[in-house]
Amino acid sequence: MLRHLTLCNFVIVDRLELEFLAGFGALTGETGAGKSILIDALALTLGERADAG
Repeated sequence: MLRHLTLCNFVIVDRLELEFLAGFGALTGETGAGKSILIDALALTLGERADAG
C-alpha cells in the first residue's frame, strides 16, 4: 500500500509531501490545481514511460 509520496521539482511542483491513510481517499481541487500532475507522478513511479514531448 502506498503510504507516503514526495514530489520534488516535477512539472510545476517545487516540493509536495503527501501522507495516505488507510481507507478511501479522494483527490479533489480546482481546475489547474495539479491533480493530473499528481496522477502522472504516480504513473511514473509505477513504471510508466515518460512522454518525450
